[in-house]
Amino acid sequence: MQQIFDFPVTPVFSFISFVPCEGNAAALRFALRIANPSDSECLLYLHGPSGSGKTHLLRSIAGCKFPYLSLRNPVTPELLVSTFTAAEGLIVDDLQEMPDNPDLRRALWQLFNEFHTSGRTIAMAGATPPRELTTLDDHLTSRLLWGLVARLDTTDDRSRRMIIKKVAEDHQIRIPDDVVDYVLSTTSREVGALITSFQHLYRYAMAEKRRITLPLAREVRELTLTERVL
Repeated sequence: MQQIFDFPVTPVFSFISFVPCEGNAAALRFALRIANPSDSECLLYLHGPSGSGKTHLLRSIAGCKFPYLSLRNPVTPELLVSTFTAAEGLIVDDLQEMPDNPDLRRALWQLFNEFHTSGRTIAMAGATPPRELTTLDDHLTSRLLWGLVARLDTTDDRSRRMIIKKVAEDHQIRIPDDVVDYVLSTTSREVGALITSFQHLYRYAMAEKRRITLPLAREVRELTLTERVL
């Protein structure tokens, strides 16, 4: 019997909980090297679409050792500097969200230069390759190519299947294969949309106290199309 637990699930960002697949194998391998203090590599840049696992890997590298900062949130030059001045790792996510702010751009470049010169850990991520990050300092754009660079792409069906099963596992449930197939066939290839689709199904099953089955998945799909499931 499938059990549904009525408590919120907090994602655990670790290498153990990361879902490896063909589209992220290089990124995972590089991230493990950066996280290994005995490895000489200390610079990593990850890029790929939303939901492909960039944040998961950056947070896994950061762990309890380094601060993590996303540029999706409002960041001032002062906050950036105060966050990392005494740190041993510079972990910055969502570089594509860097505002066109000369002071912030300069502060990030100076931090990067200080960390790289001293051999401290640097791991960054964005939606695009470094050359397409037009709001970064030109020096920083070129320096990102000095280290390890990997693209994450989890848009193939095998990768997407592994991801949705892992999300279900994180919610402490098992999702039938026919439900997985249905969710994959009715959702866009963007991983974020795939996870959102599963979350709709999960929350509805919780609210209705019903097992996750193919008929329930179809029902939730119809409700979602009519905007009656949030």
